[in-house]
Amino acid sequence: MAATSAALLVLATAGCAVAPQSTRAPAASAAATTRAAAPGTVTCEYRPGGTPAKPVDAPDGTDVPATGTVSMVIDLGDAKVDVELDRAAAPCTVHSFESLVAQGYYNDTECHRLSTQGMFILQCGDPTGTGTGRPGYSFDDELEHTTGYPAGVLAMANSGPDTNGSQFFFVYDDTRLQPNYTVFGKLDEAGNQVIADRAFQGHDSSNGDGTGRPNLPTVIRSITAG
Repeated sequence: MAATSAALLVLATAGCAVAPQSTRAPAASAAATTRAAAPGTVTCEYRPGGTPAKPVDAPDGTDVPATGTVSMVIDLGDAKVDVELDRAAAPCTVHSFESLVAQGYYNDTECHRLSTQGMFILQCGDPTGTGTGRPGYSFDDELEHTTGYPAGVLAMANSGPDTNGSQFFFVYDDTRLQPNYTVFGKLDEAGNQVIADRAFQGHDSSNGDGTGRPNLPTVIRSITAG
């Protein structure tokens, strides 16, 4: 199914969505990072707003590392997924993700949205499991290095330009989307197969837009440094 015919996945005005949206221009916002004084770092702005889905503090946005990669392990209970986060491509996004991981924000969080037609994604990162949960702050897109969504990438979900929070999605098969969702990491082949195997079991169509909760419940038990 072509991306333009995919149903919108905006469930609520406060929610995070993964879908092409006709009201948005491609790559509507550039990365909002400015070079800090310290070499190899950037300054990030994390804007407060909304009630956190789980108590959490926004990260410090000064001297954020902007080089190298970060390895993490996502524990799904019956399987583990290795991911590599790219600080050089999306330093503010990776920094936020690391902060949320350190505070246990993602622990025991159910992945709430699976798409198996047109978009091949599994969306996670909302402790409420509703698709509306946020961490109580938002930050800008980092799209300079986002050129597509091949199988195995990790990207941020959003509800419009510069509305990133905590929700993210796994791309388990090549997907055509406008480059509006920051790619900040990737899975190895084995990890992507773990996500794909869950996706192949389908979803319950509960969202009314061609997506739903995975038939095989997928819960992030914890995320730890790899």
